[in-house]
Amino acid sequence: MKKVKLGKSDIEVSAMTVGCWPFGGGEYWGEQSQNDVNSVVHAALDLGVNAFDTAEMYNGGESERSLGVALKGRRDEAVVISKISPSNCRNVRKHCIESLQRLGMDYLDVYMLHWPINKLAVEHFTSDQSVIETPPTVEEAYAQLDELKKEGLIRSIGMSNFGRTQMEEVVRTGVQVDVNEMSYNIVSRAIEGEIAPYCLQNSISIIGSMGLQQGLLAGIYQTVEDVPPHQAHSRHFSQERGKGTSRHNEAGAEKELFEVVDQLRKIADSLQLHIAQLSIAWILKKPFMASTLVGSRNINELKMNVAACSLEISDETEALIDRISQPVLDILGFNPDYYEHSSQSRIF
Repeated sequence: MKKVKLGKSDIEVSAMTVGCWPFGGGEYWGEQSQNDVNSVVHAALDLGVNAFDTAEMYNGGESERSLGVALKGRRDEAVVISKISPSNCRNVRKHCIESLQRLGMDYLDVYMLHWPINKLAVEHFTSDQSVIETPPTVEEAYAQLDELKKEGLIRSIGMSNFGRTQMEEVVRTGVQVDVNEMSYNIVSRAIEGEIAPYCLQNSISIIGSMGLQQGLLAGIYQTVEDVPPHQAHSRHFSQERGKGTSRHNEAGAEKELFEVVDQLRKIADSLQLHIAQLSIAWILKKPFMASTLVGSRNINELKMNVAACSLEISDETEALIDRISQPVLDILGFNPDYYEHSSQSRIF
């Protein structure tokens, strides 16, 4: 398993990061057995996957608890990433300690601000109008993160879903930030515009989330009607598809989306690969990607995903996939916030 250093830190992460959002079970992903979590986490470590991504908001903290249980006795083998919500940045220490308590750990390897601090982002995490109207500043939040790092409670500082202007604001604080976690996959290529080049220039590693677009790029769905409404609320899908969960009010790119999936299946078949493996291998071929975050609910999924990390697709295959996915990129554009209207992005 290939490993790369995050930013200017001495932390090495595997090419695949285990997405822990389903851990602990919850309304979005459904029930998740702790025995399955234990099996997946232990098998991942045995296969050379060392990075695990969670957040305080995932399943009301149950994701952190579940991951902590699974890592008991093997903590030193893992790179544990967690995230603080922007609404909680007035007291970063309190929320960091609460995350550590749920995890049953005394330090985090990477602690990220989950979303940028702006009104539109903050109001998704709290109904407290005083926080929404006067949130903490970027300077205040990252000064607190830096203090936690100096004390040894965290080893590295990160950000998630930050655009170019927002990254520049963080860099100006003088705090060392090693990683930006951003959505990136074959049908979500917005970071190629400004974000990936800026990260490369400033030694900020990228961990890509949504590697399989919530199962779409694993070939789970044959038609757009098969996608559950609560997983069809991004701008990839029509506003109506989300049935009350969508808020972007755009037409989507459903026809183009499933044309990509159909063509990916054919390419994967010709290479004797699973479509999910082809999707992962394409991501990891990009020079700006340190790791891709992929969810694995059981051992079979995990083994298939891990195998993809050692695949090397040809330049021609990469270019072909770039070409067939271009129509989706043309419609969705270089705005990496896939859930708000294009004119109201939380990421800029």
